Amino acid sequence: MEWKRYAVAGVAAVMTVCLAAGCGSAKKSEDTGNAQRNKIVIGLDDNFPPFGFHDESGELVGFDIDMAKEASKRLGMEVEFKPIDWDSKETELKSKKIDAIWNGLSITPEREKQILFSRPYENGPQILLVRSDSPIQGKADLAGKIVGTQQGSTGLEAINAEPELRDSFQELKQYSDNVTSFMDLEVGRVDAVVVAKTTAAYFMNKNKADFRIIDVGYPDIPSGVGMRKDDTELKAKLDKVLQEMHDDGTSTKISEKWFGIDISM
Repeated sequence: MEWKRYAVAGVAAVMTVCLAAGCGSAKKSEDTGNAQRNKIVIGLDDNFPPFGFHDESGELVGFDIDMAKEASKRLGMEVEFKPIDWDSKETELKSKKIDAIWNGLSITPEREKQILFSRPYENGPQILLVRSDSPIQGKADLAGKIVGTQQGSTGLEAINAEPELRDSFQELKQYSDNVTSFMDLEVGRVDAVVVAKTTAAYFMNKNKADFRIIDVGYPDIPSGVGMRKDDTELKAKLDKVLQEMHDDGTSTKISEKWFGIDISM
């Protein structure tokens, strides 16, 4: 499948995009927590289509990339995208290696203990993804099966919220990225993957994947931009810009470009 090459794409590149007029002459601070910052460093999983990933030419693209670029432009800031280990995202944020996490980050009570979130900007539930010929029809059929999900993801939280069901699995496999879990699903190394419906639908549409989506009643959980708990000034500015992007239709246009539907909010 076409998307297999994303799994082996280089993830070390750090892309810096100058988006504000005259930003090249502005003084840059090495402390990402500086209130007078003129650059925002965004941490992300850069193998997470369609939110953020490298295209065939190696360029970092995606729904969240477009959203972040537009927001940074309106804020008059330069934006730098920095690939991170998704399982260590909170540590990267607290240590000030990044200013924000902008990568389909679901707003959950557990995450809110450590992260200050922007206003929600997109919404989508977790689902079960199986092969088209799979006998699995719902959660009850997962007993004795190998189930996959991404490390540190909302999918993992959904699984852990039902410990009795989780303990019935033959194995719970955790992946560093969704692409690898999809590859394992295709060849039968896992029986099902718990993943965001938007991510699954994108892959199925783009790559003609022989998969089937099963809605099993996981709640809709909106996503927001994650910041340090004390970074209230950045939150206020970002909330204002995100609201403007929603009100003037920019968020809708970006959503329809990547998903074919409007998931913005």
